[in-house]
Amino acid sequence: MEIDPRRLRFLLAVARAGGVLAAADELGVSASAVSQQLARLELEVGRPLLDRTPRGAVLTAAGHTLAETAEEVERSLEEARARLVGEDSDTVGSAHLGTFQTFLVTVLLPQLPQWRARFPRIHLDIVESDRDTLVRSLRSGELDLAVVELDAGEPNRALPRGVRETPLLDEPWKLVVPAGTTIAGDVVDLARLPLPWLGAEPSAASWQAVRRVRRSLGVRTAPVHTFANFQSAVALVAAGEGFTLLPSLALHLQTMEGVDVLDVPGLGTRRIVLRQRDTGDVEAVEAVATLVRDAAASLGQELV
Repeated sequence: MEIDPRRLRFLLAVARAGGVLAAADELGVSASAVSQQLARLELEVGRPLLDRTPRGAVLTAAGHTLAETAEEVERSLEEARARLVGEDSDTVGSAHLGTFQTFLVTVLLPQLPQWRARFPRIHLDIVESDRDTLVRSLRSGELDLAVVELDAGEPNRALPRGVRETPLLDEPWKLVVPAGTTIAGDVVDLARLPLPWLGAEPSAASWQAVRRVRRSLGVRTAPVHTFANFQSAVALVAAGEGFTLLPSLALHLQTMEGVDVLDVPGLGTRRIVLRQRDTGDVEAVEAVATLVRDAAASLGQELV
């Protein structure tokens, strides 16, 4: 089996964008060009990579396996490019990075002093904001990079043209309830907890996760309150106002008095990804991307 690695980017674009048409738009080529490359790739691997359905193309098991390999190849190339950039501490330029609070405080800032010593001539501007604002700012070009949180159960959405995405972290959602709500060792039945769900700011990944789980349970009652940050969420839970889902990373910042944090099967995961524009001061932007990837990698298995 001999695979032309240049074709892998077409499969990866389909996997990320959710279809051939969306992938073609992301890559800036025609849909027929994407289909042709995928057909040749299928011949090379000797098995179908896509199931053509009335609703569009869906990756087969072999397609998912090869797409994961394509991500590894892309990541290796990005790391190699970053190392080449990093060999030159005289890199000059500027980069605008958007992120959210927990990633900024827990992951990024501890690595920033060492990075600044390595790249003293790069001006880095960091913007903290919510997901919708980060996505809009990246699309408009106000940001060069954005660290974005997603509920892994959300549908894939096509990325804007000229934007690529690198996975950083996958962390489990945790159930956070008032202390003593459940008995140790008991199986937690979310539908029977004697408290309401707490609501979150609608663009947040936690709200997407809560909505997904609530729908799976057939819950029709509206959530109570609406929190915009995880400190408020923990305080509301500790006050006995309700329960919610929070990601592992957020719990590193909190004083957890008055709450219990539970692992419950089926809650899913939060995905943290880096989205990056291929414009601006390319070397400076790539150096910042290296900072973000290295900071995420340094967290290791602490979130599991």
